[in-house]
Amino acid sequence: MKNTMAQTRMIRLTAIASALLAAFGPVHAEEAAQAVERLTKPESTVQFGAGYVDQDNQRFGQYTGLRQAGVYGIADLDLVRRLGETGTELRLTGRNLGLADGEGRFEHRRQGDWGYFIEFGQTPNYSPYMVNTRLTGIGGTSQTVNGASSGQDVQLKTVRKTAALGFDKLLPAGFDVQVRFRNEDKEGSRLFGQGDLGRINFLTEPIDSTTQQLEATVGYTGEALQLSGGYYGTSYNNHDTRLDVTGGIAGLTPLALPPGNESHQLFLSGGYSVTPSTRATFKVAYSRATQDDAFVVPAASTVGRSALGARVDTTLIQAGLTARPLPKLSLRADLRYEDRDDKTPIAAYFTSPGSLATTNGENTPDSRTTTSGVLEAGYQLPMGFRVLGGIDMSQRDRSYPAVRSVSYRDQTEETAYRVELRRSLSETATGSLSYVHSERDGSDYLLNLLLNGSLGSNLVNPLNLADRERDRIRLTLNWTPIEALSLQFMADDAQDDYSGRSLGPREGSANRYAVDATYTFSEAWQASAWASWDETRSKQSSQDSAPFGALWSGDLSGSGDAYGVGLRGRLTSALDIGADFQYSHDTNEYRLQAITGAPLTSLPDTFYKLTSLKLFAKYALQPNAGVRLDYVYDRWSTDDWTWTSWTYSDGTRVTQSPTQKVNYIGLSGYFRWW
Repeated sequence: MKNTMAQTRMIRLTAIASALLAAFGPVHAEEAAQAVERLTKPESTVQFGAGYVDQDNQRFGQYTGLRQAGVYGIADLDLVRRLGETGTELRLTGRNLGLADGEGRFEHRRQGDWGYFIEFGQTPNYSPYMVNTRLTGIGGTSQTVNGASSGQDVQLKTVRKTAALGFDKLLPAGFDVQVRFRNEDKEGSRLFGQGDLGRINFLTEPIDSTTQQLEATVGYTGEALQLSGGYYGTSYNNHDTRLDVTGGIAGLTPLALPPGNESHQLFLSGGYSVTPSTRATFKVAYSRATQDDAFVVPAASTVGRSALGARVDTTLIQAGLTARPLPKLSLRADLRYEDRDDKTPIAAYFTSPGSLATTNGENTPDSRTTTSGVLEAGYQLPMGFRVLGGIDMSQRDRSYPAVRSVSYRDQTEETAYRVELRRSLSETATGSLSYVHSERDGSDYLLNLLLNGSLGSNLVNPLNLADRERDRIRLTLNWTPIEALSLQFMADDAQDDYSGRSLGPREGSANRYAVDATYTFSEAWQASAWASWDETRSKQSSQDSAPFGALWSGDLSGSGDAYGVGLRGRLTSALDIGADFQYSHDTNEYRLQAITGAPLTSLPDTFYKLTSLKLFAKYALQPNAGVRLDYVYDRWSTDDWTWTSWTYSDGTRVTQSPTQKVNYIGLSGYFRWW
């Protein structure tokens, strides 16, 4: 069968070759032969060169390593070899091999039979902040506050190194097997601290951990039934479990670092075509997550435990049905049930600060049961209209602690009603208009009790538990007035209204508008442009210390606008050029004001701006070889005041350059063969 397919493919390619020779004649016979060769053999490419960065920076090279002025070597490759006519192929790919974010992959497979791959990569993450500190021992598990005689500049970073492998195999009777394994080692340091009663010392968290993921799946594909089931497991192992601090705050050493944990899941999902117009789907899964690393300081003397012994069991059941009982009518129904059972033992790990405290020192397990469902119907109306209507329902039940800082609900329910109207406005334009109204409420609020049993503050409306009504409307339009021009437009508006308690969220809104356009001048020239505007607002009220504190309100907003244009073109048969320009401006506003009591000074606004220009030119010296020139201009600026006036108790300062400009030039050569 495979040989027959290969012979058929060669016959087709021979016919293509004959057509090319007939079309171009003997003068271009060599070019036609090369075209046939490209069709019969996969293309391999190598590209190598160097790039130059003109300025030290903290943002431009945050994830690539291009942070310091200087020259960087770069290399990309894509090597492919097809072994005869068996359908077996070898492929070796590499990207950014000369940079800190390089990655590579080796793949060997036989089409329609088996395959395996091995890949590697690494991703750096340089902190965008510069730290000046006297802390010593940075990067290790033993650090000394003000251990150095003078401040030193420190640049923190982490590096993720990943290795993965996978195997696929098609089996008889419609079965197949897939296995994936991924190992990630993470090393480095990041911002950390030690604080108590208004004192905060600067520390760094040492990072040295390994995360592993394993997935094994068996699938079945039949004419009406498809199944996929298997196992998915993860493990996290932190090789640094504690941080010892000298010269810091008494009683706050050692500090525990994130403990190791693991999870295991068994799952089965599938679909069945009941009739040509009716299909049922399902998924069931059971998982167990545990965390039982030993405490850094044994707690046996106080609670009789040496480890948390955390365990969370999760059961998931999901079922769905889609049908088209009539040519113009479509129906969909989905039901999902998830039970998260937190079986972590409860114990008092510290002594409460007093009878008026909002905690009793116990850990708080978090069990949740969520049941959700969707009903949807669509109908084709006259004049090209199609209407969709649906109801989304969800109910969430939660466990709750005996002593809390705010009032609480153990159950919330949310129902959303949505309707959408779609229409082909013409042969070149389509549009849709949708509206969603949702309501969330729940059980009566559980009173907030202090440790001595008296009532605490029961005025706050927690964001995720508050009664809320939301109205959302969305308009989309796709228009192709002429064959060369395509336009897309989207407008989205959402309004939230909260009620139920006097403090907490009051109202909110979210608006977004976007437009995209592409234009094809000719086969050699294309252009694109886009723009977007968005704003999210949230109004809330709060109190300094109930019931006698001053009332205040906040009108928080985040807004942004972004623009971009792109151009691709061919100046000559050997020269391709391109340009991309992008600009974005994000602003955060706080607008705090006093309702009662003394006037309140609001926090200042902050903004972030990014301007980026990318140019390239690609010149073919030969049909299979050439050179490429790249230029990048990147300007990032902010007036973020977060660290401007902040100094740690030990004298450490954290700063960033408010304006960073970088020019990058890259020159590389490429070679292709078949």
